[in-house]
Amino acid sequence: MKKIGLVGGTGPESTLMYYKELNTRIDKITHGVQMPEITIESVDFRKVWNMVSNDKYDRLGEHLSEKVNNLRKSGAEIISLTAVTMHAVLNQIIKNTQVSLVSIPMAVCREAVTRGCKKVGLLGTIFTMEKDYMKTDLWDAGIEVFVPDKTDRDLAAKRILEELELGIVKETTLKEFQKIIRKMEEENGIEAVILGCTELPLLLNDDNCPVPCLDSVDIHINEIVRLAMD
Repeated sequence: MKKIGLVGGTGPESTLMYYKELNTRIDKITHGVQMPEITIESVDFRKVWNMVSNDKYDRLGEHLSEKVNNLRKSGAEIISLTAVTMHAVLNQIIKNTQVSLVSIPMAVCREAVTRGCKKVGLLGTIFTMEKDYMKTDLWDAGIEVFVPDKTDRDLAAKRILEELELGIVKETTLKEFQKIIRKMEEENGIEAVILGCTELPLLLNDDNCPVPCLDSVDIHINEIVRLAMD
């Protein structure tokens, strides 16, 4: 089995999910025979978030490239970022490091195509909803991508940053997100919604969501497992 490397800490809650699920799923697949070797290069969330917020993408790309190189030096063969927002500089990291990272947008796109989706909603940080890095692969596959209106985008982004990133899950916030998703279903005809922030699965799942979820964490972890065990 190939050693797994994760750029974590963006944020801590999703990093915990990745670590736990990678161990649990591989242990189950191997019938209790094997668990993965995992190295985590954890970054200062506040530092990288400030880079994103202030459009310092060159610095962000250089910083995350350093982390990826550290993982490679540790012997990691399958390397991934554990946050969708950090994929804003994915191409820069790949260019800097010559490492083929396991892409969340690409993995989600493949799953959407497999499910036959034609119209999907996208929830995430304000950057993920308003920029294109989570949408390009889907557009190339002929899938329409819709985001909430400005008021709802701001609300969703606020709840992610001030609650979910800190592991705070509220019933009132769930109802707000359910309302946003129903609105996209009614106005845009979405068939599924992408949980495009790796903390959103703390709040939403197929059991409480008005439409089926494309859970970026679940989909990404399954791809990492597949590649590590290939």
